[in-house]
Amino acid sequence: MARAGLTPGRVVEAAAAVADDVGFDRVTLAAVADHFGVALPSLYKHIGGIEALRRELRIRGLKELAGALADAAVGKAAGAALTAMAHAYRSYAQAHPGVYAATAMAPAPGDVEHTQAATAVQRVVFAVLEGYGLAGDALVDAMRMLHAALHGFVTLEDGGSFKMARDVDASFARLVAAMDVALANWG
Repeated sequence: MARAGLTPGRVVEAAAAVADDVGFDRVTLAAVADHFGVALPSLYKHIGGIEALRRELRIRGLKELAGALADAAVGKAAGAALTAMAHAYRSYAQAHPGVYAATAMAPAPGDVEHTQAATAVQRVVFAVLEGYGLAGDALVDAMRMLHAALHGFVTLEDGGSFKMARDVDASFARLVAAMDVALANWG
């Protein structure tokens, strides 16, 4: 077989493409090897197995999501920041459904790199929520509510659950507006 120019980064990039095409749960080393047109053992020089590859996808997704959320929210406050961030969240999930699905798994205890990537997302969300004057337990509760709402919406949307005639974009706008009202009146 011809050399595929494999590197750890290219293997993760190919796995991300496979995940977005067939779903995170269906990513296999065989599918990634097929992507490159190489034999499966060729991948083991660049990745430590399927769990290591899935971990890399989780970290990649969290880093990308954190960047998208930060870019959307920068320079905005409260409702404007929330709206921009929520739309960036949904856009990322739509553009990268398989990699987005990878972000839902919590870091393993002691996995510093995965924890740092997850914390980067939290920092952006906390910064937006602090624009509502939230702190301490209220901030944590608000983040959990927002995450449940956004993750639930994009997951249901990706799964094809929104088949009613009502425009999904309009429903999402209502969800975000409701979150804004709830956060503005949290106290």
